[in-house]
This record gives sequence, C-alpha cells and structure tokens, in this order.
Amino acid sequence: MIRTLAVKKDGTLLLDIPIQQLNDPQIKWYWVDFNTPSMEETSKLTDHFHFHPLAVKDCLHHLQRPKMDYCEGYQFLILHALKGPQMKLEEVDLFVAENFLVSFHYANLEEIDDIWERIIQHQDLAQKGPVFLTYKLIDKLVDAYFPYAHRIEDQLNEIESKPRGSTSKALIDQIFQVRRDLSKLRRTVIPMSDLLYRMINSERFIQRKDQRVLFQHIYNHLIKLSYMIESSREITSDIRDNYLSLNSYRMNTIMTTLTVISAIFIPLTFIVGVYGMNFEHMPELKWRYGYFMVLGFMLVVGVGMLTWFKIKGWFNQH
Repeated sequence: MIRTLAVKKDGTLLLDIPIQQLNDPQIKWYWVDFNTPSMEETSKLTDHFHFHPLAVKDCLHHLQRPKMDYCEGYQFLILHALKGPQMKLEEVDLFVAENFLVSFHYANLEEIDDIWERIIQHQDLAQKGPVFLTYKLIDKLVDAYFPYAHRIEDQLNEIESKPRGSTSKALIDQIFQVRRDLSKLRRTVIPMSDLLYRMINSERFIQRKDQRVLFQHIYNHLIKLSYMIESSREITSDIRDNYLSLNSYRMNTIMTTLTVISAIFIPLTFIVGVYGMNFEHMPELKWRYGYFMVLGFMLVVGVGMLTWFKIKGWFNQH
C-alpha cells in the first residue's frame, strides 16, 4: 500500500493524492509511505522517484545495519524497529530531502501510523517539514525500545528476589533467555546510537541548531538505553556466575563427603582383604573371639579416622 500526504505552500494538507501529482509547484513538501508494498509498488522507487540503485537495493534486502548515506539531493537512512513480544526486528528506510520524505517498510508499524494520524489531527505539525518529521519518526521508534528494556529489568528483579539457593534448570534457562533478549536489543541500540551520532555531527543533514538539539535528545535516550542494557548484562553475568559457583560449591561438598567415606573404608577394606585370603596357617582364624576382635578393631579404626577428620576441620567446610 502506498499512501501520500502533501502540504501546499498555503498550508493546506492533502491526503492520498496520486504520486504523479506530487510534483505540483504549489506543493511545499510531501510524505510518501510505502507500507507493506507489493513488487509493483516497490518499482516506483526507481521508476518515479529515481532513487539511487544501491539505496533501492538496501530497501529490498531486509535487515541492513542502521546507517546514513548521502545521495545527490537527499539522505538515505536505514532504521530499526522492534515489534511484538518476541522483539522481532523490522527495517524502516527513509529518503529525506528538503521537500519530501519517503518511508519504506515491509511490516505495518504502529509508530509510523501514529505519526501519520497525529499530522492529520494536528496540522500544525505538517508545517515543520521533512527533517522535523524524521525526528518524530526516529524518536517514536526509539521510545518503543524502552518497554523492552524495562521488561528485562523486571524479569531480572524477579529472578533476584527468588530465595537464595534456588538454582533450578528453569531458572538458568530463564537467565539465558534474558541474555538473548539483551543481545537482540543491544544489536539494535548500539548501531542506532552510531547513526544518531553521525546525524548530529552532519552539516548536510542538520543545518539548524534547534534541529540538532532535537536529534541530540534522541541520542541521549539511546545512550540511556545502552547503559540500561550493559547494567542488565552485568546482572545476568553475576547471576550466572553465582549459579555456577553455587553448583561448584555443592559439588565440592558432595565430593568431600564421598572422600571421607572412601578414606574410612580404605583401611577397613584392607583388613577384610587380608582376612579374606585362603591361607591354611592363619592363627587368628583359630581364635575363639577372633571374629569379634577384628570387628572391634575395624570399628575403632573407623571411629578414630572419623574423629581425626573432624579435628582437621573437614566437616566445617559443609
């Protein structure tokens, strides 16, 4: 679907006019939105607007890295949007000039629909031009990142509030899922931060100081998101390390217990092995109370070793 919005020099707002009429000298600037376009509609990027072939190619090849390219008479921007609970990554392409804005996206995005409706309802926004509209679009996309960052923080707070020693497999699976979500968010926020930094320092794209302040506001939001992501990553790393340390401690405790038991039974096994030999001349075998004497000796050895281990502090490690 292609929808159009145009502002005439007298301030009149025109909606859904054919793109062939956008070159009317009375039109001050226009916005053309390619929303989930068909192949025939996509071809108008080349046939009607004559955009650079490499820029059109980037539009067709989904999920390019956010960037800004300078073309003759316009700037080409690639932005990222997040959609749905699964944080599905969607690409938004913008062609921005003094007298037009062309947006291209394969997914239906609420952020773009919201800006479109706000311009219709508040026509004073339409008088501020394509650069201001680009600011509003990027700001809306970036603001949509925050709920995902806050959701991850809430999940981490819930994990941290669980009782100490809770190290079930479900918990560690949850930690790794959080880290995967953080990686998705980080792969979006960091390149968008780099893009905004370039835009702020670009004399071609932003020529007015008041506009630079607006994009600086978005950049500050992205920096805040970066800090939130890094903080959450550190927390997940700490929780993961604590989980591994606790598991290691439990394993050491189990091994200590097994070692104590094994150490006690080694001399007892030796005694049993000696008296299990089938030699004929073993005088102890003829003693009347030999059996009970050996059992008593084995008991003394076992209790003695257990007492010695306790004095050495082996049991204090549990």
